[in-house]
Amino acid sequence: MPVAEVNGQRIFYTDSGGAGPAVLFAHGFLMDHEMFTPQIEALSGGFRVIAWDARGFGDTDFDGKSFDYWDNARDCLGLLDSLGLDRAVIGGMSQGGFCSLRVALLAPERVRALVLIDTQAGVEEPDKVELYGDMIDAWVNVGPGEELARIIAGIILDDPVLDEIWIAKWQARDRTLLAEPGRCLLGREDVTDRLAEITCPALVVHGTEDGAISMELAQTLAAGLSGCAGVVPISGAAHASNLSHPDQVNPPLLEFLRGLPA
Repeated sequence: MPVAEVNGQRIFYTDSGGAGPAVLFAHGFLMDHEMFTPQIEALSGGFRVIAWDARGFGDTDFDGKSFDYWDNARDCLGLLDSLGLDRAVIGGMSQGGFCSLRVALLAPERVRALVLIDTQAGVEEPDKVELYGDMIDAWVNVGPGEELARIIAGIILDDPVLDEIWIAKWQARDRTLLAEPGRCLLGREDVTDRLAEITCPALVVHGTEDGAISMELAQTLAAGLSGCAGVVPISGAAHASNLSHPDQVNPPLLEFLRGLPA
């Protein structure tokens, strides 16, 4: 099992290998590396695609200590070091996007481009902080029962087949692992006023039916990035558009990656 010893964590990752340009994907909250399976399948012919599990998720061994998305960004950079990669395209969905933006702020020379999927640069919207906090508390203290799991699956996926797959994964995991990631999610700071520091090419992709992060916030993100041409809307997609609607996400993603300067 591929694991990198990084910052006191044992970071799990998958690596398609090959000599193509590297693309590193970071998953969203409650998800793991498997959410990028459609992109790995689409890109692996011409790119080296790496997907990794953040602290508290997937197969990464998490020490349970407090962390923030700057720590996640340093984990990403440490993984690049472990893989011997000086530069890569850094991509992420939702919280993976929070991490990716911070990677670009910490080490711009190592970020060839950004791929930002259903994410934003700001803090959680005030009307959602209490709601999400209650959901996380219920998850940690009681577990993802059928009702709670289906509500959250509807927010993230809104797909009958995918909902069943991911609910089963969630219910099989140690529920207490979500406490620190939840605190990190709801306590993150706003980096919108630092977006002008990021000058690399950027692709912003966003589901038109994303109820977790609005299209308006995606447009604010895209407008703040000088290397972004605007939001690519994914018609009918909820929060994890790359997983639920890969037929709409993969073509513009491939076009973007193939068009990057060598």
